Amino acid sequence: MTESYEQKIERLKQIIEKIEDGNTSLDESIRLYEQGAALVKQCETLLSEAEVKITTLSRDT
Repeated sequence: MTESYEQKIERLKQIIEKIEDGNTSLDESIRLYEQGAALVKQCETLLSEAEVKITTLSRDT
């Protein structure tokens, strides 16, 4: 099942909290950072797709 934008943002918030809690090793922080960066890219893609849809719908009315 594909995660929604909101679910991705929630995961991103959890990753940020974990990195900032001070109890995460450097290796784990790097792994989490990589996951977060991938989530940001996915969210940006979803927002771009939504913008295109809205623009298209606005032109059709």
